[in-house]
Amino acid sequence: MGPLVWKVLGTGAAVLAAAVAERVVKTGWVVAAGKPAPADPSHPEESSWKEGVLFAALSGLAVGAARAAATRKAAQYYAQSAGHLPKALARPDEG
Repeated sequence: MGPLVWKVLGTGAAVLAAAVAERVVKTGWVVAAGKPAPADPSHPEESSWKEGVLFAALSGLAVGAARAAATRKAAQYYAQSAGHLPKALARPDEG
């Protein structure tokens, strides 16, 4: 396995996880708040300060955590398949 495989695997996992996390946050917002999630939390006429900041914080946390988890899982799969971590994740002292 080479660097191209890792780029496709790592990036694909991160993008898919981010899309799923965003959908989960939007659905959860509708259930919890009883109204659609703000399309642009920074727009002053679309949501209040509290709603905008809360939605942005929840989205950022969920997407960031999902991307990190998916990338770690993809790296674990890569390491099991190739016998080593991708070069992009290797520490400098590991060669």
